Amino acid sequence: MKLYVQIPCLNEEQTLPLVLESIPDAIPGVDEIRVLVVDDGSTDRTAEVARSYGAEVLRHPRTMGLARSFRDGVDYALAHGADMVVNTDGDNQYPQERIPDLVWPVIAGQADVVIGDRQTSTIAHFSPFKKAMQRFGSRVVSFAAGTDLPDAASGFRAYSRAALLRLNVVTQFSYCMETIIQAGNKRLAITSLQIVTNPKTRESRLFKNHWQHMYLSGRAISRSYLMYRPNVILGWIGVPMLVAGLVPFVRFLVYWFMGDGAGHIQSLIFGTAMLVGALLTFALLVIVDLQRTNRILLEETLERIKALQYDDVRRDTDPAEELADELAAGERALAS
Repeated sequence: MKLYVQIPCLNEEQTLPLVLESIPDAIPGVDEIRVLVVDDGSTDRTAEVARSYGAEVLRHPRTMGLARSFRDGVDYALAHGADMVVNTDGDNQYPQERIPDLVWPVIAGQADVVIGDRQTSTIAHFSPFKKAMQRFGSRVVSFAAGTDLPDAASGFRAYSRAALLRLNVVTQFSYCMETIIQAGNKRLAITSLQIVTNPKTRESRLFKNHWQHMYLSGRAISRSYLMYRPNVILGWIGVPMLVAGLVPFVRFLVYWFMGDGAGHIQSLIFGTAMLVGALLTFALLVIVDLQRTNRILLEETLERIKALQYDDVRRDTDPAEELADELAAGERALAS
């Protein structure tokens, strides 16, 4: 079984050695461990530092963002025969020595996705407001995904090969929320592992302030939820409009049968407007349900295409190249 540990980086020359040095050299149940640094347009020596530690480097000419870095890293890992992918950060926020515990549920076939629970309520440098928003955001994501996750924003994760073939990152901000909502709605097994984070090394570069993070995260959650559960949103809009239309409409009819309908024409107008709005909402519900069926078929097709693509890569691997890779891995282990 081959494990890829991928590390998205943006100018992490100072902290990257701490991350690379703490990644385990051997894990029970894992035959080969490879480290991939996704250099997202760094202007410092991030790539050189990564190569000096024997890590593979995938470099973006310019900064593409965390979501694209994650997606490109996953594509690279799958194309090189990965059975599992662990994602960690280049700022040494996460305890890489817990990677064996993180991947064990995947190895044992108990989970498709494992997420490190940072226990945010115990993190000293998190303000009370940030802790409250982390709890609230995790509850919202858990509701949208149909799961129960205490720390949905954690980037310390393990994914099985099967899960990565089924997940598709389309957002531009962060993959964290989107992949959870997708995994939950695709009935993948998700679990959490409690961890203790390392001391803070720098401020986040993903967002400028808490408000921007809340806005971008909320937008990503809403978009993902609408993609998989549009019937819930339209149902909550259409049913109240239907009720709001029927009540004044019935009221007008009661007065009309009593011979006093002339003074209540406003109820008829309002009720008709609400009923038309409800009718349009339910018509949209039919359309989005058809689109949802279409999307499911497209995703299944994409999953099969990716499986064929990456299986072809496995079959086309030259035995001499495999031997060279094994020798290189042994040399890296001896050097460390």
